Amino acid sequence: MELTPGIAGADEAGRGPLAGPVVAAVALIPDDFPIRLLNDSKKLDPAAREAAFLVISEHCQFEIEFAWPDEIDRVNILRASLAAMSRAIARLGAAACIVDGNHHPPACGCVTTTAVKGDGKYAAVAAASILAKVSRDRYMAQQAEIYPHYGFDRHFGYPTPDHLIALRNHGACPIHRRSFQPVRDVDPSFSVQASLF
Repeated sequence: MELTPGIAGADEAGRGPLAGPVVAAVALIPDDFPIRLLNDSKKLDPAAREAAFLVISEHCQFEIEFAWPDEIDRVNILRASLAAMSRAIARLGAAACIVDGNHHPPACGCVTTTAVKGDGKYAAVAAASILAKVSRDRYMAQQAEIYPHYGFDRHFGYPTPDHLIALRNHGACPIHRRSFQPVRDVDPSFSVQASLF
């Protein structure tokens, strides 16, 4: 994994779920950071992600931004993800940033480079990936206590079979994304026409 001194990394978590926010993070890591702790957040088990999150939050500059379901429903998931990333990058104030994926966040105030699967290549992007994933998972676990019928602490809002059954049995709750098809199936009142891609 490549350490890129002075260059931030950005990533997001939660584009695929039917509920909850998409979370973007950006991180700028110091030259002496123990990059052995880092990897694409999806390749780390929850305990390793939590441990890495603590070290990142103690030793790195970072920002985390949420795009809530109403923003996702209003502008679509891709635009909401990029908007959250833009807000995080702008708040961090780095001069340059490597962004996971192939889309540049708009108007973020810095030079961006995209890297497909960058969270497995660049330490700063991996750090951002972990920050975003852990922050989102913690939020969804909290929501599971408020909306216990849905199992958000197990699937974190992704369209698993038990989540789809809960949607059919209980309808949508306030953190569901009304523009996503399985939610529209149980809540046809959503009328804003927004492309999901």
